[in-house]
Formats: sequence, structure tokens, C-alpha cells
Amino acid sequence: MTLTRPNAEVTDADEPARRRATGRAVVLLALVASAAVIPLLGPRAALDGTGEAVAPGAGGIALLRTLLFAALCVPVGELFAARLARRVPGAPLQDAPRSWAPFAAVAGLVAALGLASVVATGNLLPDQLSDMDIGGLYETREGKLALLEVNAFVVAGLCTLYRRPALQVWPLAAVAVAEALRAHPTTEYSPLVGSGLTLVHVVCAALWTGGLLHVLRMLRKWGPSEAGVALLGLYARVAVVLFAALTATGTWSALRRMPPGTVLDQLTTTAYGRTLLAKVLLVAVVAVLALSARLRLRGAADPLSTCSPARAEVVALGMVVAVSGVLTAVPLPIRW
Repeated sequence: MTLTRPNAEVTDADEPARRRATGRAVVLLALVASAAVIPLLGPRAALDGTGEAVAPGAGGIALLRTLLFAALCVPVGELFAARLARRVPGAPLQDAPRSWAPFAAVAGLVAALGLASVVATGNLLPDQLSDMDIGGLYETREGKLALLEVNAFVVAGLCTLYRRPALQVWPLAAVAVAEALRAHPTTEYSPLVGSGLTLVHVVCAALWTGGLLHVLRMLRKWGPSEAGVALLGLYARVAVVLFAALTATGTWSALRRMPPGTVLDQLTTTAYGRTLLAKVLLVAVVAVLALSARLRLRGAADPLSTCSPARAEVVALGMVVAVSGVLTAVPLPIRW
């Protein structure tokens, strides 16, 4: 009796923690499933009734692009949040949450390899290995950019493996540049302008999304503290600038695709416009949640009291990433 009772007491005491962990795991799986459904079904839903052709494998390409964007956000956000934390007096920097960068590097490599295989098959999903022309990747601009992303995630993974996380900034920057160049072919009008806008947009989105995710993980690790309040406040101030840059570059990019006189019509009659409208609405929700979290932060002694809207903000930002993946898979409304 004396040997079994302590074990029973420990089990009873740990039961609430186990239930919370199980609940978080279930919620996480539900969110991951939702994030996968959006890019898989999004292109076909956006194209319904527009008269535009459905690109073969558009759902799979959108899913791979979403995975690649998410894999970029996670390590960028960790580097960004760690840099902010170093500016907070008395921050317990030694008590940092476990890095997700190694998992992000693997996910990014899988996505980059999948997208490279699509390019090697003539922008089609390959049925077998013989369908792919691997050597042909070196002969096209799109193929070279795909290979650059593959190599960049390999290097990023090696940086995390050898405990050099700060060096990830270079391969991650290469991924962002490759995405910016890929989105604007040389046949487009003023492609360098478009690539510059996309580059700023992608970097700001990765800093905002990944940064908030890692800040919340740090707050959870630190618990209620003045350092946590200071970190969240510092992030909030930088996030305002990021939001302004995202709004400006996103609006400019949209107007380059859809001239002002055609925007209202194309937002409902083209797949690109519909997807863009969904993204704008989600960003508006994110802005409201961000404002709610910032208002709660004022005068709050416990930073964890602001985490509820901030967690919802992260979820909404994840949906924005998924919709952005769909946006890359639907046809452009204007033929350049």
C-alpha cells in the first residue's frame, strides 16, 4: 500500500497537465488539417464559375508552396524574436524554448524538392521518376530558382545541425529572393519592381508571422514577468511597421496585376481576385486581433492575459499563409 499510493498521487496530480497536453495536441492536429485543406481545395473553389482553366495539380502545388512559406516563417521568426529578446533588460535568455528550425528545414526541403520535381516535369505533377528531366532544371530560369531553394534549405538545416542558427539568415534570404524572382518572370512589365515588392512582402510576412509565434512560445516558457511584458510590447511596436509595409507592398502588387479600373470586377470574376479578396479579409481579421492584443497589453501586469487574441492572431496568420499558397497556384488575371 505504501509503495503504490505515492504513484497514484503523482498520477492524479499529473492528470490535468496530461489533459491539457492532449487538448493542445488535438487542436494542433485540427489546425494542421485545416491548413492543408485550404491549399488543396482552394484553387478549384476559386476557379469555379470564372471560365478560367484549372492548372493540373494546382492543389498539390499550392500545398507545397504553403509548406515552403511556413518553413521560411518559423526560423526567420525565431531569429527575429531572439534578437528582440536580447534588447529586453533582465530577459532570461538562457531559458529559451526548443528551436523548431530543424523541423522547418526538413519541411522546407521536402516542399522545395516537390516544387523542383514539378518544374522538372514541365510544371506538371510527375507520375513517375522517368517523367522528370532533372538536367533540364539547370537550363531554365525557373529550374535554377527551384534548385536554389533546395540548396538553401539544405544549408539552413546544416546551420541548425552544427548549432550556428545565426548563419541561417543567408540561406533563408536566398529562399526569399528566389520566391520574389520566381513570381515575376522576365516577360512581365518591370519585373524587377515586382520582385522588389514581393521580396519586401515575403520578408515582412515571415517576420510578423514567425516572430509572433516564437514570442508567444517564449512568454509561455518565461511565465508572468516584466521581461515578458517588455518583449511583447517591443514586438508590438515593430509589428506596426511590418503591417504598414505589408499593406503598402500588397496594395501596390495587386494594382500591378489588376489596374484600378478593373479591381472591383476582377475581385469577384477571377480566381486571382477571389483569392486576393479572401486574403485581404483574413488580414483585416488579423489586424483586429492584433489591435485587441495591443490594447490588452496596456497596463497589463501579466503578459499571458494578452495571449488569447495573440494566439488567435497566429492561427489567422497561418490561414493567410495558406491562402497565399493558393494565390501562387491560380492563373494571373492579366496576360503579360
